Amino acid sequence: MHPGVRRQPQPLAQRSASDVALPAAITRAASKQTYVTIRLLADPDRTLDALRAYAYFRWVDDCVDGERMPLEYRVRFVQRQQALLDHAYAGLVTRFEATAEERLLIDLIANHHEADSGLRAYLYNMMSVMAFDVERRGRLISNDELTRYSDDLAKAVTEALHHFIGHCQPTPPTENRCRAVTGAHITHLLRDSFEDVEAGYFNISREFVEAHGIAPGDIHSDAYRAWVKSRVKLARAHFAAGRVELARVRNWRCRLAGAAYIARFETVLDAIERDGYHLRREYNERKTPRGVLKIFGSTLRTCLGWVR
Repeated sequence: MHPGVRRQPQPLAQRSASDVALPAAITRAASKQTYVTIRLLADPDRTLDALRAYAYFRWVDDCVDGERMPLEYRVRFVQRQQALLDHAYAGLVTRFEATAEERLLIDLIANHHEADSGLRAYLYNMMSVMAFDVERRGRLISNDELTRYSDDLAKAVTEALHHFIGHCQPTPPTENRCRAVTGAHITHLLRDSFEDVEAGYFNISREFVEAHGIAPGDIHSDAYRAWVKSRVKLARAHFAAGRVELARVRNWRCRLAGAAYIARFETVLDAIERDGYHLRREYNERKTPRGVLKIFGSTLRTCLGWVR
């Protein structure tokens, strides 16, 4: 498609079953909360593209994390996805023999080809996250790298949220625009620490490890526990600022999605604090009936606070 031509997105109900099946299946399997949020809260004419966006990067992330894939393959794979992204925006995708998953990205950009948009910011920042994940595997990362890692992901997810939910009621950006997602990413890295260490990813800074004389996989050590406590405190501060920022958002569906997003990750922080900042392999609280009610209650309290 020529760069100057843009397809008009259609509501999900008007799309063929084959268009919807793959992105819906990938999203539902990866995150039921994300799937329900998109189906219920995304703008009707952008619901399918929201599924495509999430499903595409879920697939990319799974490929990057593949245990059986050698490093050279993962590097080439991400380079191919970066090239596909550039070519899609330049209208040169005919040069690619795309897979079904790669077609999700191509169709997504064909529907939203604006040169400066939230979607473009989402795609390029998220691609940077994928590239960094490949590069950091097996090595310690610095404080600056860890901060930039969270910043890139926070910018990506925040822009996606505003692009797909309530895009007709844009909220002027502020310096705190991405704080809630930054807190979520910090929490995510704590939650997945055991799994990530086993896969060769270290979610603790090189400076902290060297200063305390521990190995990056010493998750049970007192020093690592101190690191966890400091990160929980930081995530809480980001969530508090994020709630204030969400109150400025004009679209109620976008505010609701943001409040539920924060509540989902705060259940993990609550569990970590109850455990005395000792991490464990799994945090399934949010998947239990009690956990679901807790997330719902927290979301409701946040929304009622905005009303008051």
